[in-house]
Amino acid sequence: MGQRLSGSRSCLDVPGRLLPQPPPPPPAVRRKLALLFAMLCIWLYMFLYSCSGSCAAAPGLLLLGSGSRAALAPPALASGRDGPPSRLPFPAAPATQLAPGGETAEGAASQEEQSPEAPDSPSPISSFFSGSGSKQLPQAIIIGVKKGGTRALLEFLRVHPDVRAVGAEPHFFDRSYDKGLAWYRDLMPRTLEGQITMEKTPSYFVTREAPARISAMSKDTKLLVVVRDPVTRAVSDYTQTLSKRPDIPSFESLAFRNRTAGLVDRAWSAIQIGLYAEHLERWLRHFPARQLLFVSGERLVRDPAGELGRVQDFLGLKRIISDKHFYFNQTKGFPCLKKAEGSGRPHCLGKTKGRPHPEIDGQVLRRLRDFYRPFNRKFYQMTGHDFGWD
Repeated sequence: MGQRLSGSRSCLDVPGRLLPQPPPPPPAVRRKLALLFAMLCIWLYMFLYSCSGSCAAAPGLLLLGSGSRAALAPPALASGRDGPPSRLPFPAAPATQLAPGGETAEGAASQEEQSPEAPDSPSPISSFFSGSGSKQLPQAIIIGVKKGGTRALLEFLRVHPDVRAVGAEPHFFDRSYDKGLAWYRDLMPRTLEGQITMEKTPSYFVTREAPARISAMSKDTKLLVVVRDPVTRAVSDYTQTLSKRPDIPSFESLAFRNRTAGLVDRAWSAIQIGLYAEHLERWLRHFPARQLLFVSGERLVRDPAGELGRVQDFLGLKRIISDKHFYFNQTKGFPCLKKAEGSGRPHCLGKTKGRPHPEIDGQVLRRLRDFYRPFNRKFYQMTGHDFGWD
């Protein structure tokens, strides 16, 4: 009782190692922090993913209008200007709303229609990763033909994860060749290992200098040519010009130097482009036939998945694009993509595609078919494929 402590030390003199240490945070707290971090990462991913479908203003896809209520039922037949009805192998359109008052064949542009000639508008996610990869000169080019279906082919191909393509037409080998390959390469999107860089400019096929210029860039370039009945193509070409210049002369007066004598004016560009055999001869001087693939514009409408199968094989790609990617827009008479690149919504080519053609005198069309027949047959022989235009 009453004894004094020896040494008369105060509690302040006790060594620090003897003081009580603060306890480490319990494992439950660490687990909660890790869970909170994981939830934050998931939330950020979901936010970026949702933006890729709803915030991106313009996917680069091609096809044609969102479709009407009539497109909800699986179409049994596809009627087209290019030939008799054919059974469609792809499914019906996803549910979409018909614009008030309906759509004309020209069509008021639906909400997912974008200008097909506009440059790419990448989604937030693709922009986030845009620093990845490198820019390469194209390994494959869609070189023609105008009004054959080149835009459709490009946009269908862009669904493939191993295809990266510039949206706008570069026109390098016909208009801007003096700017050099470095300028041309800079126009291309970034690609990762195993991906293909592509572009399309339909005027290359009829440009005399283009074969030698592309061969000088790379003799291994793969070339795709979308061809279509040259008579229908000429009328479509005229229709496009007429929409921009309503005061131009009639199709008949432009197509013939002397209509009475039946002399076709092959100098008119709408006629001259359809002389496929003559243009092909220039390309075969610089490229072997195995490096050119001729895509049927008519089959691209009737059976897009089937024609895309051939294209994917030619490019050495895995067959990923199939029937499940398409639906048929009955208003326009064309297949559309269920989901465009960078978007979760259906997408079709803009209203400039699928315009109604003007009425052309039947005798004029027959005379043009007679004119093109020998050129078509030579083209069939050169390509080893009968496109059935005769």
